[in-house]
Amino acid sequence: MRGHIALTFLLAAAMSLPLQPQSTLTVKGKASYYHDMFHGRRTASGSRYHRDSLTCAHLKYPFGTLLRVRNVRNGKEVVVKVTDRGPYSSRYIIDLSRAAARHLDILNHGHAEVELSVCLDGRVPFKPVPDTLRLMPIAMLDTIPDFVPPPLGLLP
Repeated sequence: MRGHIALTFLLAAAMSLPLQPQSTLTVKGKASYYHDMFHGRRTASGSRYHRDSLTCAHLKYPFGTLLRVRNVRNGKEVVVKVTDRGPYSSRYIIDLSRAAARHLDILNHGHAEVELSVCLDGRVPFKPVPDTLRLMPIAMLDTIPDFVPPPLGLLP
């Protein structure tokens, strides 16, 4: 009987804890980015590296983990997906794809001081939307066809 009462109190205490959408644990360190010669090669997860994708390499996080990376110097952020293992240098904590490095403005320097945190809510804050969808009324978004041609005047 005492075990059931203790278990009830333990469950009530656990359910009263607030759920946080963001991870409060941040890791600071230096980030580098992949060289263009790795474009098209297989990563440790089996997928192919593409320099225009928002991916990264990390030694410990599982494949598919979304990480929020913030450049400490300028405050810019990007969310990347772990698809590879590395970096194998003790000076760096993460290797970014070229696109992620471009978003953080570290292409000219080659490396930067960053903060990493796990993106627990699973939502990527930036997803490109074609211009034609931005101009449509909200009611029409349910009837969008698979292919939306660009507006007239934009064709070459």
